[in-house]
This record gives sequence, structure tokens and C-alpha cells, in this order.
Amino acid sequence: MTRRFRTAIVTILVLATLCIGAARCHAGQDLVLGMSAAFTGPTRDLGLELYRGAQAYFDKVNQSGGVLGNRISILPLDDAYDPHRCQNNTVTFIQRTQVFALFNYVGTPTSTQVLPLLKRYADRNMLLLFPLTGAEPLRRRPYVDKIYNLRASYNDEARALVNNFLDAGREKIAVLYQADAFGRNGWDGIRQALASRHLGMVAEASYHRGAVFGDDMTPQVDILKHQEPQAVVCVGTSAACAAFIRDAHTQGLDVPIATLSFANPQTMLELLKNQKQPEHRYKNIIASLAVPCHKDRSLAAVQEFQELMKTTPPPPPGLTDAPYSSPDFSPVAFEGFLNAKVLVQALERIGPHPNRTALALALEDPQGFDLGLGHRVAFSQDRHQALSTVYFVSLDDGQLAPIQDFRRCRP
Repeated sequence: MTRRFRTAIVTILVLATLCIGAARCHAGQDLVLGMSAAFTGPTRDLGLELYRGAQAYFDKVNQSGGVLGNRISILPLDDAYDPHRCQNNTVTFIQRTQVFALFNYVGTPTSTQVLPLLKRYADRNMLLLFPLTGAEPLRRRPYVDKIYNLRASYNDEARALVNNFLDAGREKIAVLYQADAFGRNGWDGIRQALASRHLGMVAEASYHRGAVFGDDMTPQVDILKHQEPQAVVCVGTSAACAAFIRDAHTQGLDVPIATLSFANPQTMLELLKNQKQPEHRYKNIIASLAVPCHKDRSLAAVQEFQELMKTTPPPPPGLTDAPYSSPDFSPVAFEGFLNAKVLVQALERIGPHPNRTALALALEDPQGFDLGLGHRVAFSQDRHQALSTVYFVSLDDGQLAPIQDFRRCRP
């Protein structure tokens, strides 16, 4: 079967569902997306930046008349990174506000808490689009049919980090992880990656969800330092990872430290700068990203994103609990921008009266999507994760910069 023929079939199916799909929208109306995320608390930077990046692209589309006459709006509800609040928000979205789709959710413990709701409301065909988490439960049955992930998984990130450290000659790898579903998912990914190379973790330590930058991480540092690791991988939030990096340097744990993508490197950098950390202490800090680097201007998507963010205002008043200074550009905002761009392109293939069934078929279009990343990205009926490549940035000299490998980490 040729690509052209497959595309024709998908187009016919999409058009057919316009009459039979659920949640049909009338042309010229708002397509409301329900976004439950942390807009308050120590992980609020993720929710706020993901919201800003997506809103920047939707603003551009809406100013041009929307998608085939339909404007797109985000209805944000704060869950403070609390799973039960996220669950309540999701019930509100589905039952009361009747949003078109769930969009831009943030976090593993929160997102996994709502998975049973997708089954409970299966008759409504509700979709969860592009959550900011690499957790495996959102990529496996029985829930993956209703979930579309743009970003690489935590297992992808763990494998890339471990392989790069091993190739750089650093075999004694220790792990710091958050004591919850997110942390254990990342921990298990690292364990599997090491096991595939016939190795194990040299040490591990954990901390409780909700840690802030002011918390003392020296007990965790001491546990890991005792085993003399050659590298540390942190599976945690921005504030917790920054606190660990600060205390690791203070305690003399002078080895490369890497973080998974849920730790926003922009936020970590700002927290460490406020502590007036000497610039040489940034040399051994590497952050993995599940989407390309937001500073790689060789990519058309980055150029478009940076131009849009110049005029994007900060989050609306009342969304967060304290003053928030928005960076010009951030990796999380870039991910939100990409999420919005995928959704708009999918909606453009449906027609002026979209519904959820048609949206699912459009997302699985074998043509894929041109986001400006240098290659098309695609979902399929059997694969609801579009990206698998892992990217890296360093925090050298107090600036985020893309890097290709870990040669700098050789002993």
C-alpha cells in the first residue's frame, strides 16, 4: 500500500467521522482544552511555561481567524502537582465544562491518577494530548489508546544518559530519585539501561515529593558520596535537583550530574545563580531534554518559537500564587509550543466541525507533521509517541547550550 493511498484512506475516514464522532463542534466556536497542571508550588514553572508556549502559538492562530474558523483556548486549572486535585480537575473538565480534549497535563503522579477516568468515560472518547511526562503507563495498554505523547519517554532518556556516561568511561553511576511513581519510573529506566550493559547502580538515594530549593539534601549527598560514584543521575523536580547540585558541590561530590527532562534546566540555572554559585561549578551539569533544544536556531521551529515569545505576555493574573518572572525562552515553553503546533495541524486536516474521533484519526495520519524540526514527526495506530530522540544541554558558564555527546565527562 503506497503512502498516497494510505493518506487517502485516512482522509476518507476523517471526513466520515464528522457525522458520527463525539463532541462535535460548530464552526466559529471555541475549542476549549482542559489543562490541569501545577501553577502553584515548587513545580509551578513547568505548568506556567508549558501554558505560555502553547498559548503563544494559539494566539497566533486565533489572530488569523482560528483553525478553519474555530478559535482555540486553554482552560487552566491548578493542581499544585497533587494527584487528587488533578483527578478532581479532570472530572470537572469532562462532566461540567465538557472540554474538547485534555491537553498539556504536567507530571507522572498527576497524569497517571486520571488514567482510570479515561476508561470510566470511554463513551465520550476523551483524549489526553501531549502530557509533560515520560512515564511508561501512559505509553502502554490499557490506556495508551486515548493518549498521544509527543515527547520521548523516561526510558529513552535514561538509556541515553547511561550509554553516554558509560561511553565516556564513567561506569559507577548513582541515582537520586523522587519517592513516587515518577521517581520510580526513572529509577527503573536507569536500572534497565545499566543491566543491558551488565552493570548495576553503585548507590541510590531518594527524597519526598514537594521538596523545595531551600531543603537540605546533604543526607542524600552523603549516601551517594560514600560509594564514590563517577556520575549521578537525578530523577526529580527542578527545585530538588538544584538543591542536590548545590549541596553536592558544597560537600565535595565533584562528579558529572545529569537530570531527566522533568527538571527544567532554565529553572535550575536561575536557582543556582541566585545562590551565587561559582561559574566553574556549572561545568559538570547536564540536562536531558525530551524535545530539541529551544536555543538551536538551525531549526525553523526554534526561530518561529523565539519570534512568537518576544510578544507573549506572562501568565494571566490569578493563575499562580506569587509573582513570576517569565524567561524570554525556556525549554518547557518550547515543548508547549510544539504541542500546540501538532494539534493545530491535526485540526486543519479535519474540517470546520471537528470531533474527538476525527482528531484521533488525523493525529495518526501517516503523512506525519512538519513542526520545523528538520524531519516529520508521526504517530500511528500502534505508536502513540512521536519522538524518541533525546537531546542534551549543558549549564556551562551560567548559560544553557546544546551538546551532542559526553566527551567532556571523560575522567
